[in-house]
Parts: sequence; structure tokens; C-alpha cells
Amino acid sequence: MRVVILGSGKGGNAEAILRAQKENRLGTAKVVGILTDMPDAGILKVGELYGVESCYLNPGEFRTKLEGEAEKIYIDKIKSWNPDLVVLAGFLRLVKESFLEAFPNIINIHPSLLPSFKGLHAIKQAWDYGVKVAGCTVHRVSLEVDEGEILGQLPVKVEPQDSLDSLEERVHNAEHALLPSVILHLSKTL
Repeated sequence: MRVVILGSGKGGNAEAILRAQKENRLGTAKVVGILTDMPDAGILKVGELYGVESCYLNPGEFRTKLEGEAEKIYIDKIKSWNPDLVVLAGFLRLVKESFLEAFPNIINIHPSLLPSFKGLHAIKQAWDYGVKVAGCTVHRVSLEVDEGEILGQLPVKVEPQDSLDSLEERVHNAEHALLPSVILHLSKTL
């Protein structure tokens, strides 16, 4: 199963996936490309470290979505890797119907127990609400933000000594465990 990862940041989830691949914990899944919308994103260094082709593509003029020619360039680049699965791992752009038609198997990692706390700053939303259990979700990507079929969740208990920062760190660690396990499962079913 050929996997392409899209991310916008440091690359923690991409590194978790690539580490699982190196340790033979992804089944038949193999990461064949990494793509980012940020020219200085840490995810580029992660790809380089693991010997995976990684590149930055200009996302166009919009801050939160891919439109027009930029979207076409992204689709063409991803298609060049011939993926069976596209993983949004901290990719901070919305994808449109044409993107979903081009790639029917797209999953996303989200730092809350969906359907609660959709959208940006989900861990802070949960913290501010006062939840006793936070967590993360891997779901299929749909046109509606954080609405797709849930493929896996991992709860994270909020401890009395937690701060927002410590909770964020523990939720991100949970993401690093959950995402490779869902990819492993999908490698057996796609």
C-alpha cells in the first residue's frame, strides 16, 4: 500500500509513521512521498532523514484551502506517487470535492475525540471546556470539516497536574501511537 503524507508543521506524525515503517509495524504500507505547504516545515527534514522524497509546493493565495491551479499542482504531484492512501498529518488546509474525487482514500488525524471539538485548537477547546478525557481521532476525510467516518480513537485522561501544554504533549504522543496503528489496519483492508 503506497502512502503519501501531507503536513504543514514539524512532522511529528510523519516521523511516527516512518518510525513504524522502519520497525516493520505498518504491514504492507510504505511511505512514498511527503508534501508540505510550508517552505520551512520540519516535515521536510523528517522525510530527508528517512530517505523519502519530500517537497514543498506553493499552496496559492489562500491561507486555509487549496484552490484553482495550486490544487491542480498538488493533485498532479500526489498522483505522480501513485498512492493507495493519502494521510493528512497536520496539514492545515481544507480539501475540496475535486481532491476527494482524485484520492478516494484520504485520512486525517485530529487532536480530539470526535465528534467533539472540531476544527482548529481542539485541545485548547477541550481544556477550556473542562473535559476529564481528551484524546485523538483518525477519520476519513469528507467535505465537512472533521465529519468523516471514524477509523480509530485513543483517549487521554486529563490528570490533576496537567497544564494545557502537558495535555497537548500527551495528546500528540497518543496521535503518534494511533495513526500508525490505523495505517497498519488499512494496509490489511484496502
